[in-house]
Amino acid sequence: MKKLLYAAGAISLAFVVAFSGRLRADDDPHNSFNSGGQFHGFQPGNLVLSRSVYVNNPNFVAVGQVLPPGCASTSVGCTLPDMATFDGTYPYVFNNDAVDGSFGVTSPLFLDQLTPWGWRIDTLPVPTDQLVTSFSSKSEGALNLSTDKKYLTFIDYVAKVGTVDASNANTPGVVDPTNPVGEAFYRAVAKVDRNGNFDFTETNAYSGNNGRAAVYNKDADVYYTVGNAGNGNNPQPAGILLGAGMQIMTPAKKAEAKQNPGAPTPVASFNITEIPANTKTDKLGKDDNFRGLRVFNNVIYATKGSGGNGIDTVYFVDTTGKACPEGVGVPEPGATLPTTPLAVPSTLLTTGLPNNMCVLSGFNTVLAKTSTQPFPFGLWFADANTLYVADEGNGSIGTLSASNAYADASSQTTAGLQKWTYNSTTKTWSMQYVLTAGLELGEPYTVPGYPTGANPNSTNKLFPNGLPWSPATDGLRNITGRVNWDGTVTIWAITSTISGDGDQGADPNRLVMITDNLAAAGPKPPSDESFRVVRTAQFAEVFRGISFTPGTGADDDDHGEGH
Repeated sequence: MKKLLYAAGAISLAFVVAFSGRLRADDDPHNSFNSGGQFHGFQPGNLVLSRSVYVNNPNFVAVGQVLPPGCASTSVGCTLPDMATFDGTYPYVFNNDAVDGSFGVTSPLFLDQLTPWGWRIDTLPVPTDQLVTSFSSKSEGALNLSTDKKYLTFIDYVAKVGTVDASNANTPGVVDPTNPVGEAFYRAVAKVDRNGNFDFTETNAYSGNNGRAAVYNKDADVYYTVGNAGNGNNPQPAGILLGAGMQIMTPAKKAEAKQNPGAPTPVASFNITEIPANTKTDKLGKDDNFRGLRVFNNVIYATKGSGGNGIDTVYFVDTTGKACPEGVGVPEPGATLPTTPLAVPSTLLTTGLPNNMCVLSGFNTVLAKTSTQPFPFGLWFADANTLYVADEGNGSIGTLSASNAYADASSQTTAGLQKWTYNSTTKTWSMQYVLTAGLELGEPYTVPGYPTGANPNSTNKLFPNGLPWSPATDGLRNITGRVNWDGTVTIWAITSTISGDGDQGADPNRLVMITDNLAAAGPKPPSDESFRVVRTAQFAEVFRGISFTPGTGADDDDHGEGH
């Protein structure tokens, strides 16, 4: 094992260098550094955590304000009396989700550099005049290293802090008139190097919804991104179908203010009719509602784990055209990464995009509308034969027991960290076990300043007086990991939550870690393995993505992802 590439305390840090006219690190109310000094760059072997802090401004939303914003300018108009019942004060502001299903408020994004055991070294703020996130949009903010491991990438919105409903707004170049949100904002990929230098590339993809993750392919000089599109009626416009799912785009060479992105450029697509048992199509474009993204051994993998269309499972892009004649298979030896977009057929509006994705053999093939599990999110390969998949959980609260609202989470069997292994003889993947010990599924926790008791604005049949405010872990979202010298792997993960908050995506969640014996097989996990809480989000704070720092593994470092 090589020596640790970063020695804690080698650099002293107190605040991040301010961007002129942009967000400063000391504008972050949660910016409590562990040592003094300026940001000196990401150091190989450390972690990067993406998080957002809600700017607690009551004026972001006015009680009585018509929602969604700009609805009068759309073809569907405003549905009165859909008016805000709460102002912009956190967390009550997200009770407005009850009157506006598109509700969200944008907030700044921060990149925390952590030691592998969770000690925060420094923070790099993402400049808010370039990019913001939607605070309660839980599927956003994933972090991924580039194929050469020298850059970190993610995708979010080009909007101002405090913008309402940006996460379901159209993009300027792809306007669906049936989208009730009458606003338009570009989405943009952010790329950052180890010195903290940002580049941004705007896109018209993901109109009506959100981009979730991005990876930079250095050799081809392209980004791969995943997300969802569409917030209007069926049938959806051509631009929505083009801008859904998995995209490919060339990094912009101009400053963001001078960019003028064109039509979206899809690179991969799946349709449930690829599997012979499925004879009818779903809503076009929604089979490609992807969340997790990973490039491994020249193959792009993606997950789908939400929505009533498609199949919630693990997919891969087949660039050979030979891997899955019936929709399920494994990548062909010698497969290469895609470098150009899909050819758009003249029948796009009736048949959708060409299909070049497969369900990874062994994973779920049951339609989402009839399946009660799984809910895959992040994924990480320890090696070619071992894959860890984060399962987010079903998000349900208060449906199983009138005496325990959190029983939904604690009763799940697939939520947590799934370990899968590959059988080269049968060419299929099998789940060995699910790691949940120490994750405290369905066990509520308190956060200083966060409400306790019941939220009277969030009720159901079993809890007519309100579901509990306190969050509890429901599963896992984004993950990363490393292979250790002793035959174990360590995995870091962002938790998902359930609560009675108007939008569970606004819950303070956690960063957790676990070490697993790489050789261990199921059906039961090793009894001595347990998750440890690394960090818990504070009041008005959420965690989103986790990755190793740019430069980790770039020079055969043995602390890197997949090494």
